[in-house]
Formats: sequence, structure tokens, C-alpha cells
Amino acid sequence: MERGRRSIDSHAVLTRLAEVLRIDIEQITTPGAGGEDGQHAYPAAALIEQAMMRYGSLGASADPEPEQGHQMGHLRAMARSAYQGYQATRYEATGRLLPGLIRGVETASRAGSAGRPPVCQVRALVYDTAAALLNRVGEPSLAWTAADRAMSAAEYSGEPLLAALAAWRLSYIITSRKHPREALDLAMAAAGTLEHAMRSPSPEQLSVYGALHLAAVTAAAAGYDRTTTAVLLEKARSIADRTGEANHMGTAFGPVNVAIHAIAAHLQLGDARAAAETGEALDITAIPASLVGRRTQVSLDLARAYAIRRQDAAAVNLLLAAERLSPELVRYDRRTHEVLAELLRREHRPSTPELRPLAHRTGVI
Repeated sequence: MERGRRSIDSHAVLTRLAEVLRIDIEQITTPGAGGEDGQHAYPAAALIEQAMMRYGSLGASADPEPEQGHQMGHLRAMARSAYQGYQATRYEATGRLLPGLIRGVETASRAGSAGRPPVCQVRALVYDTAAALLNRVGEPSLAWTAADRAMSAAEYSGEPLLAALAAWRLSYIITSRKHPREALDLAMAAAGTLEHAMRSPSPEQLSVYGALHLAAVTAAAAGYDRTTTAVLLEKARSIADRTGEANHMGTAFGPVNVAIHAIAAHLQLGDARAAAETGEALDITAIPASLVGRRTQVSLDLARAYAIRRQDAAAVNLLLAAERLSPELVRYDRRTHEVLAELLRREHRPSTPELRPLAHRTGVI
């Protein structure tokens, strides 16, 4: 296959091969695609990185200013607004907010108040948003750094639920960095710790508890552990039956999100038929309208399933539907680029006339 003498038509096989070799799938499907020329890089990444690397005020501690409480309240509100922008897939607008937020919380944390719980709480929220966004737009190294900072701040905040939330985010990022066993261990350890504190669980606790199980589902599927994946999905479904559809703590946890993770797990494990059947039975109108990313993800995952089954016209139609919902998510989603590359390899223009224009808009060609 390396020499181009034979091709592999199964996207599942390509994905597995890329996982084993620890390379991006584009290095298999597209000649010379292994380099990084920055042509399609996320525009705000450099500015976020610069903000994260500002250590000029290190050691220059001072007494907290009288108005710092007001400043932290403003930063907290801005952090929540930025996360709402992320969930609505306004990635570029959110990216423009984050450098200022990062500078703000870092200044506050170095102004003689680094250990104060309110500062740690806001710092955890800001870096959680940064980690989520950076991981989504294909900046895994920066995402890892942001998630690690969020985890540290959450642990110092004195808020166990915030620490569990940070572990939830970090688990996904560790999985994306191809360490599924460590990600699974982290998610389940955090879930176990949270479970001990849930005598009369609040909706927020239940949602984070369920979300940790979904992070564990993702990790187990990435490790090709079918049994553990199935057990964790069933547990997540039982938790979702208690929470209903909600977005507590920004987790978007509920029955629909469990189904979305089931689709992704089926795809990861190479069962495109099960993924398609699960997706076709899903009612996305149950997802709150503000959770654009969740709604779009259903179409993207179904498109992957149809592409694997060589139902190319249906796959393209779903990708177009996803683009109408969220052009930014389609533009930055790595797996969607892989699907487009695969569809282009066997393109039949009369049946998929919109494929090539879509690939141009997303930067694949």
C-alpha cells in the first residue's frame, strides 16, 4: 500500500492502521500529507499560545487589589460566555476571546492570590474552555497544556466537582493523544471519587458522573476493548435515564449524548452498520438548539458510517447538512477531513457533484 500498488477501501482498516502506527490517517491516504505547512491552521492558536507563555510577571506578586473581586466576577462571566460560544461552534470568535481571558486569570493568579479558591475556579474554567476548543480545532499539544493547567487549578480550587470536570476533559485529550488506557483509568478514577461524595446527588453531580463514563467509553473504544465499551455505555444510559436532557456544568449529558457516543464507539470498533442504525434512530430535535456541536456531530458521524459502507451520495448529503449547521466544525474536524479524503479517492462526480466544492471549502483540496 505504501508503494501505491494496492489500495485499502475500508475506512475502518485505514483508521486502525493509523492508530497502530501512531500517525495521522492523511499520511496514508494522501501522498506527502505528513508535513505541516500551516495552511489550514486555526488562526487564533498562535495568539492563545502567546498568552499561555507569558511569564513576565512571575515572582512579581503584590497585594490583591481592592477591585479584584469585581475583576474575577467579570472574568468568570466571560469564561462562561466563551464556553457557550464553543458549544455553539463559534470557534473563531471564541478563539479571539481566549487570549485576553488567559492573560486576565494569569495576572490575577500571580498578584499574591494564586491559591485563593475563586481565582483557581475561574482559572480552571478558562483553561477548560481553551482545552476543549484547541482539541476540537486540531491543536493537540496546546490542548494538552491547557487541560493540564485546568486540572491543576481545579484541584487547588477546593471544588471536587470542578476537579471531576477537569478530569473529564483531560481524559478525552489523553485519548486523542493515543493513550487510551491512561485516559480510561483517569476517567474511572474521577468517577469513583465523585461517586463516594454523591449521597444525594445533585443534577450537576449526576451529569458530570455520567459524562465521565462517556469519556471512559471513548477511551475504551479507542483501545478496541469491546466488552468494556459495552458495559460503560450501559452504565451511562442508566445515568442518563435519571438526568434527562441537560447541559449541567457544560457537559451536554443526557440520553442523546449517550447515543452520540455509542455511534462514535461503533465506528471506532469498525461496526459501521450499528453506527448507522443508531444514528438513524436518533432524534436530534431533543438536543437543545444552543448545542450546535452536538447536533452537527450526529450528521458527521453518520456520514462516516455511510462512507465506510460506500454509500457515498448519502455521506455527502449528510456532510452538506452538517456544514449548514456548523461550517466551522466541518472546517476544523479532522475525522471529517479523513472522510472527505476517502470519498475523493473514489469520487463519482455524477452522483456526488457537491463533493469537490465541499472539499475545497473545508480546505481538504
